[in-house]
Amino acid sequence: MGAHHPESPSRLTAINDYLIAQGIDAYFVYYDAPLATIEQLHRVHPASHLERLKRASPEHGVVHLDPDTAMNPHTWKAALRSAGAGVMAVDLVMSGEVENAFCAIRPPGHHAERENSMGFCFFNNIGVAAKHALEAHGLERVAIIDFDVHHGNGTEDVFKGDERVLMCSIFQHPFFPYSGTDNPAPNMCNVPLPAYSGGEEFMGAVQDVWLPRLREFKPQLILISAGFDAHYEDDMGGLKLLERDYAWVTAQLKKLAAETAGKRIVSMLEGGYVLSSLARSVGAHLRELADL
Repeated sequence: MGAHHPESPSRLTAINDYLIAQGIDAYFVYYDAPLATIEQLHRVHPASHLERLKRASPEHGVVHLDPDTAMNPHTWKAALRSAGAGVMAVDLVMSGEVENAFCAIRPPGHHAERENSMGFCFFNNIGVAAKHALEAHGLERVAIIDFDVHHGNGTEDVFKGDERVLMCSIFQHPFFPYSGTDNPAPNMCNVPLPAYSGGEEFMGAVQDVWLPRLREFKPQLILISAGFDAHYEDDMGGLKLLERDYAWVTAQLKKLAAETAGKRIVSMLEGGYVLSSLARSVGAHLRELADL
C-alpha cells in the first residue's frame, strides 16, 4: 500500500520466519490458495462493488481509495486470493482433510462492508468463507469470532440479522471504526473494551459473554477473524493482550469446536502490525490449533 504503510508484505514474512525459527513449520500442511470466483464474492458483495474496485485498480503506481486504503497493480489479485483462501479452508475442514486451518493472508477483510472498502480491506474474507459454508456446504449455524483491536464493522454489515450466523467480538471502544455499540442486531455479541484493557478483561468477556451465547447457538463451524493488534506491543491500538491470551482463547474455541462443530475451525489473519508481536502471537495461536 506504499512505503511505510503498516499493512506490508513483511507481515507474512515475519510469521513464516518465526515458524521456521521455532522449528514448528514442519508440523503444518501448506496449501496455495486459489483466487475467489466472482460467484463466491457475489454472495457477500454486489456486482457494483466489484466493478468499482476493478475500475480503481491501477496499471502503475498506487491509488488511494481512502487515506488508509490503497491499491497497486497487484492488489486486485491479492484480494481475490485472500478471499479464496477462506473458501479453500472451509472446503478442507468440511471434507475432513484437515481438522482446522489458518489462512496467512493479506490484505485483511473484516472492515470491508457489502459496498465499501476501508481499513486496509477490499473484500470481506471471513464473510466470503462463512457464506461458502452456508450456501455451498449447507450448514445451518456458523460462528464468527473476532478478537482484532478494531471492531469488524464490515462483517457486522454483512451478517446483521442473519440468524444462521452468530458473531462474537471484542474491540477497543471508542476507537476506529467507531461502530459496534449502537443497537447491534440480536445475532451480534459485541463486547467493547476500554483502552488499556488486558487479559483479565478479555478473559471475562469470553467466559461471561461469548461462551454462553456460543454454547446456546451450537455452531457447526467456527470462523476466526484473527487480528493480533490488541497485543500490548502493537501501537495500532491501546489494548494490552499477550501471547498467552491468544493461546487461551484459541484453546477455549477448540473445546467448543469439539463439542458442537466436529472440531472444525478456520482462522483468517486480520490485523497485527508490529512484526515481532504479530509473529509470536500467531505462533501461540497455531500451537494451540495444532496441539503442539
